[in-house]
Amino acid sequence: MTQSELTLRNVGQNLDDLMNLDPRGYGVCRILYPASRALAGEPMSTLFAKRLLDAAPPNALVHIITGFVLLPHKHGEMDGIVGAALLARALNALGRKSVMVVPDACVGAAKALAGAVGLHSYTGVEQTLRYPHSVGIAAFPTDAALADSTAQALMSERRPSAVVATEAAGANYAGLYHTSLGFDVTDLEAKSDALFRLARKEGVPTFAIGDLGNEIGMGAIADHLDAYIPRASRGLGKDSIIADTSADTLLTATVSDWGMNAVIAAMAYLTETPALIHNADLQREAMLAASRAGMVNMYGDLNPSIDGFDTDFNMTLTHLMRRLVESALGLKQTCAGWFADVIARGFYGS
Repeated sequence: MTQSELTLRNVGQNLDDLMNLDPRGYGVCRILYPASRALAGEPMSTLFAKRLLDAAPPNALVHIITGFVLLPHKHGEMDGIVGAALLARALNALGRKSVMVVPDACVGAAKALAGAVGLHSYTGVEQTLRYPHSVGIAAFPTDAALADSTAQALMSERRPSAVVATEAAGANYAGLYHTSLGFDVTDLEAKSDALFRLARKEGVPTFAIGDLGNEIGMGAIADHLDAYIPRASRGLGKDSIIADTSADTLLTATVSDWGMNAVIAAMAYLTETPALIHNADLQREAMLAASRAGMVNMYGDLNPSIDGFDTDFNMTLTHLMRRLVESALGLKQTCAGWFADVIARGFYGS
């Protein structure tokens, strides 16, 4: 094992640990992590980042699917869409383009978030590709009869190099969508699973981030969800919340946006660009923009929080992730001797 290999392993583990902190203490993140980590075979944050950068080289297009509409107000939730906009920012800084694929209920927030993270927003793909510092915003229908044709149109306009889903509502085997509490919200959700499935069918690499089991891509660990996650048991039949889509690369976290921030931090490390991960102030601005545009937290209110965690908490976590990357990059030479001695002792294998 080399110094760079050991550092990458430990940077990834640091980020995985941070994105899976359990402030609520209810343990769901620590149920999900062993299964998703076993699937990855290494720290998920850095694996996700490596594979995404490989799949989408400079000038490539990435589709980012997000948006989970909640009862009773029928507004989209903040988790997912904030991270999607921040990923679009990071991809833009690395010379990639992206289109955020969202429910109609989230289009306004997607536009507001684009501005908050410093990007111009355009409808569709053509102008997004033409102009710098831009992100596309594409509304995906809630009508299942329109899903396949919409997916085909998006894929045909410009074939993406990768498709990323983050906190995007995923249908179960019966085509029904559920909240974490098991409520049927099929009529409210964009049927963007169709785009994800089409990408897999056509060999486009797919990536997913989820924090429970009812999100696109989480079917990759369906057996684990069935065994241990409330309301996910297959014995519930059509009422099971397990999403019936599997991702090529899956990442789970306590909060999907924490997972996305960890991916962005890992991209920053891999490209040796610490500024790629936004600072705490931008984290706060993005959350405020989403809240003011009508996005709700998991409890349904308009406070600027993600899954119940306020701006201060999210700013602190973002700051820690950025500092971890800065430290790992900045101390390469300073700690070189220690690396050699540690590796020589054999704990980390060959």
